[in-house]
Amino acid sequence: MSLRPLAKAVNSSPRVLLFIFGSKDGLVRALLERARAEELAAVEAIRRDPAAGDLLATAARVWSWLSAPEQRDLLKLWVEAYARSLIDPTGPWGGFAAETVHVWLDLLASCHPSRRRPAAHEIADCTAVLALLRGALLDLLATGDVDRTTRAVGSTLRSWAEVGGATG
Repeated sequence: MSLRPLAKAVNSSPRVLLFIFGSKDGLVRALLERARAEELAAVEAIRRDPAAGDLLATAARVWSWLSAPEQRDLLKLWVEAYARSLIDPTGPWGGFAAETVHVWLDLLASCHPSRRRPAAHEIADCTAVLALLRGALLDLLATGDVDRTTRAVGSTLRSWAEVGGATG
């Protein structure tokens, strides 16, 4: 990444960006902190939403947020940071993927029917829901096909509800 295009886009100079952020890594960290703050705000809004009172309803609410067009740029940055944190855990994005998993699993676990610290099978439920959402998100970002991915998420959540899966 070169600072020149970014500086030009924000009507600044690379030197000003370096002065403000200290380095390219500092700039990346600041961007990821901003993205994390937006992610955490969304998680808290979903957690407080009385309509998302159980695991599958919460998953549907999370998908609604993930699939909203206004989230595309943030989520593309999220995917890049997630991947880079796996490839280079010592870079400015170090730990981003693991922290993201814990943030979303914590949200899903807080809505599990047991409403207590989830046991191993309940963590597995939450992990399955998270995997569904993350996989659908990657597909959505790759194809832009909101209708197909939303149908897939909805269909899977309904199937799990019918058979009592992912709910304990």
